[in-house]
Amino acid sequence: MKKILLIALFFISFSTYAQNAKDKQAVLNLLEKQRSDWNKGDVEAYMQGYAKSDSLLFVGKSGPTYGWQKTLDNYKRGYPDKSAMGFLVFGIKKVEFLKPDLAFVLGSWNVKREKDELKGYFTLLIKKIKGEWKVIVDHSS
Repeated sequence: MKKILLIALFFISFSTYAQNAKDKQAVLNLLEKQRSDWNKGDVEAYMQGYAKSDSLLFVGKSGPTYGWQKTLDNYKRGYPDKSAMGFLVFGIKKVEFLKPDLAFVLGSWNVKREKDELKGYFTLLIKKIKGEWKVIVDHSS
């Protein structure tokens, strides 16, 4: 009986690990797609990584912004063209699953532009919504 229980626990743990690995790669793919879209100068495509919701929360140097459209408008105002957007690099420090459909991400960002360089850190909550991982909270500094 103990052997059966141990084997069952092993398979449950292994299947959970396999699912986490698959989901972790999906989260990393989302972030890579956003990075690529940013570097193409396509802020609208970049924003597809965020939940298209009024409850989306973005916290930056100016404080909290609620809503997908308001976040997009702020990005467009702050980064009006490809030159202003520069070249983005992420440094992912941690991806941790809080629940099967909710991930916490810690990372750094760096934007190199012709005349300057911006950098900071971010924390994200990324939720699986209708089978797709989307950012629901972004705190970037």
